[in-house]
Amino acid sequence: MTIVAAALRFDPGTMTRLDTHAVHAGREDLVALGVHVPPLDLSTTYPLPSVDGGGAAYEQLATGGRPEGVDSLVYQRLWNPNVDRFERAVAELEDLPGAVAFATGMAALSAVLVAAVAAGRPHVVAVRPLYGGTDHVLATGLLGTRVTWARADRIAEAIEPETGLVVVETPANPTVDLVDLDAVVAQAGEVPVLVDNTFATPVLQRPGAHGAALVLHSATKFMGGHGDAMGGVVAAGEAWQVRLRQVRALTGGLLHPRAAYDLHRGLQTLPLRVRAQQESAAVLAGRLAEHPAVARVLYPGLKECDPTGLVGTQMSGPGSLLAFELPGGHAAAARTAQACRLITHAVSLGGVDTLIQHPAGLTHRPVEAAARPGEGLLRLSVGLEDVEDLWADLEHALH
Repeated sequence: MTIVAAALRFDPGTMTRLDTHAVHAGREDLVALGVHVPPLDLSTTYPLPSVDGGGAAYEQLATGGRPEGVDSLVYQRLWNPNVDRFERAVAELEDLPGAVAFATGMAALSAVLVAAVAAGRPHVVAVRPLYGGTDHVLATGLLGTRVTWARADRIAEAIEPETGLVVVETPANPTVDLVDLDAVVAQAGEVPVLVDNTFATPVLQRPGAHGAALVLHSATKFMGGHGDAMGGVVAAGEAWQVRLRQVRALTGGLLHPRAAYDLHRGLQTLPLRVRAQQESAAVLAGRLAEHPAVARVLYPGLKECDPTGLVGTQMSGPGSLLAFELPGGHAAAARTAQACRLITHAVSLGGVDTLIQHPAGLTHRPVEAAARPGEGLLRLSVGLEDVEDLWADLEHALH
């Protein structure tokens, strides 16, 4: 099998600049503060300048605005300096005007859905596959939305007067399907497009450059990168930021300052980690594709998985997530996952250690049967271990 080379049609200087932004973004105020790393502010409340001043600041923040100075922070649920630094860094990496961070990726998605419903546009057009939690919350209508599932090339037909969002994920969880964002945005017209960019990260893909209005990340994954901090973030324009900050303030979904600190620190090594993990994933995908115990490999770097050439145009590389299917179905998948000794059998992804999981039985268990991944499918999130050690573990598990 042939692996598509990364970044064939990309300006190398763009990626170099991203590396610099990853190290320094959100840290512009440190010199003035006289520190080298961001201070951690755990305050749950702040001294108020006066009754009237405090009241005005509270109203400003509770309605989605920003503080006007250090004496107008009021309360952690409304604002925190560490969260703000992380948000500014993510916005810079995604090359969008701003970002709003939440306690988890699902909290971030929920805030977007609540904002759409509050604006009187509760209808969502969504393209499967999606992360299981996203699929589940849309399918249940728990937050007041109603969904029309559409193929990526049939989005325009599904749009209604009440459509408030088009939701896509690319590469998609768990099959790493690719979606042409230019085509999606063109079909959506004036309807805002939300792209879950968790798998690609801004290192490999910037949906805002293709017209996406909202770019969502489960920051728990690649941005943190070490499996020890949870968070979610949405990068967007100013109008959406105001709406999302208001939802966050009123529902209490703020990212914890300590998690914001850890996630912000994780961004500094994000480009290095993503590229190293991608390099190993490409090797493993190629070997798995030739393995007699494997029926099929799904990886954007394989030509058959990217027939329209989105890797090298929309994406600068195929990433470090792959899936492979075993002909023995559920039993074979379960045996293989449990037989791994170095690779951890666990949900989540994007960390420094390699994880394997069975989507149909775990993350995508709530998805309706017709859209659920196959029982023989395993998803692999490739970490930073030596690729030969990972391959030896996979060979052992497959046998």
